[in-house]
Amino acid sequence: MKGCLKIPPRTAACVVTSRAAHFTHPNKSNYTGKRRVRQRPKEDSKQGKREGLWRDSQERNTRHISLRNRKMLMMPGRTSALTDNIDVMVMLPRNNTYLFSYQRVAPAIQYAIKTLGRAEFAGLRFNLQYVNSACGMDALYVLVDKQRDERPDLVLGPVCEYSAASVVRVASHWNIPVISAGALATGFSLKTTEYSHITRIAPTYLKMAETFQAMFGRFGWRTASLIFDDDKDERNCYFTIEGVYTVLSEYYKTTDYAVLNLQEERVDADGIISSVYGSEVVIMCAKADTVRDLMLAAHRRKLTSGSHIFFNIELFNSSSYGDGSWRRGDKYDNEAKAAYSFLNTVTLLRSTKPEFEDFSMEMKKSLKQSDIPVCEGCSAVNMFMEGFHDALILYAIALREVKSNGLTKKDGLEITHSMWNRTFEGIAGQVSLDANGDRNGDFSVVRMTNPEAGTHETVMSYFGTNGSFQIMPGFKKEWFSLRTAPEPPHPKHSDPSCGLGVSAVTGIIVGGILGTALLLAFYFFRKNYRITIERRTPREECDIGKHRQLREDSIRSNFSAA
Repeated sequence: MKGCLKIPPRTAACVVTSRAAHFTHPNKSNYTGKRRVRQRPKEDSKQGKREGLWRDSQERNTRHISLRNRKMLMMPGRTSALTDNIDVMVMLPRNNTYLFSYQRVAPAIQYAIKTLGRAEFAGLRFNLQYVNSACGMDALYVLVDKQRDERPDLVLGPVCEYSAASVVRVASHWNIPVISAGALATGFSLKTTEYSHITRIAPTYLKMAETFQAMFGRFGWRTASLIFDDDKDERNCYFTIEGVYTVLSEYYKTTDYAVLNLQEERVDADGIISSVYGSEVVIMCAKADTVRDLMLAAHRRKLTSGSHIFFNIELFNSSSYGDGSWRRGDKYDNEAKAAYSFLNTVTLLRSTKPEFEDFSMEMKKSLKQSDIPVCEGCSAVNMFMEGFHDALILYAIALREVKSNGLTKKDGLEITHSMWNRTFEGIAGQVSLDANGDRNGDFSVVRMTNPEAGTHETVMSYFGTNGSFQIMPGFKKEWFSLRTAPEPPHPKHSDPSCGLGVSAVTGIIVGGILGTALLLAFYFFRKNYRITIERRTPREECDIGKHRQLREDSIRSNFSAA
């Protein structure tokens, strides 16, 4: 833990370019009704900067307003034959440790092409070029090298924030649309200049944070402590908590945050938990083992008895975000099971439709052929596979709309804006994008509903499109109600085995008092003696003078007589 310091705001561009960047506040927009028309911010000093950013965006987009106002919320009907060759650069890592690796996502993109081939988009020919983006600068170098041949018409990916930041800047400069199921950090929300061509087809961290904002308002919470690990490479949990901090700091008092040091073999869970006493809500984003250690420490300190509400964020159904499992096969399993009965997990809401089952079966078959392990009874599809599938569908819809207005596939900004503020049918259900080109997210709150059996289920769901909650049958209000006020930690007694004991300290204090008393006594004695000496000296000098005068008189009288 590096200390509980308030995070100072900085410009959003720093979030995805500097690894020492701080949490920032995005240029949020308000939406009303299904059209979600962007409203002007109020003229005040607090929102002056946002007003300027919004005004710049409005001036730049004025010539596109008429096109966007004619947009339908559902997939447009058949108009005319659409034929074109689309060069698509797909930027995905080859490393299968990523949930968005090439072998996982490529089958989903191919599935989307087959779907489009059976619909009114059969005239589109997608020429795919897969490049290994890793999570560094490789994606940028490939895109720049492509300039020597021919620029692509569409870029899918990258997912990692630092890789996406450089690619989106160049693509925006070259007027190429970018659709990603990643780049979820807060900094990409500012699309006035360098990130103007990115459309985010997966729910962003800010959208997830709105779930916490809604719960704070519903249950009357006021303060929060944010705990996250920071790997300094991809920084997934850093960007996740950044979104939470950004939203909560605008409406509520976020008391502090704690950064976990991944270089340490074991996290000082007890020390971290001791810092959350002043907060009502504790929000964590960390590895599964770390979450378990923190919950054990909180349970031992009796912080799970109604004084605090605990949350864990697990967006991608991955163990790297804390998989919610309390079993480790050690002597602490029963204690961990009791602690986890007070833990709430925020994750993506998984809604499905009949077509999704066919898609899921195809993806599972492809994964097995790639030797990627898939557990029985588990979903083989994650949000990245869904997102990149839906990205190609969305692009085809926007391209048809733009071409019907006399434009071409090279009008990248018009195609980008045509994708925004739209609702269409994705592989798992309706996909809704706001006026800023970011997908509205639906999220679930999962909790252990049967402490004896240790089973979890969804207790409530949050729908980002209209900001509403759906309370599930297993929900209990007392789980989210604070029954006692958070108390500060009790001071610990001195440890006799470390430092000076109680008797030694007492002896030092008594000795100090006696020494001071002796010094004061000596001071007053010296002062009184000096006064006595000074009083005696003038008297003696006077007597001596009288005797001298008498002797002189006697001598004179004797000389006279002689």
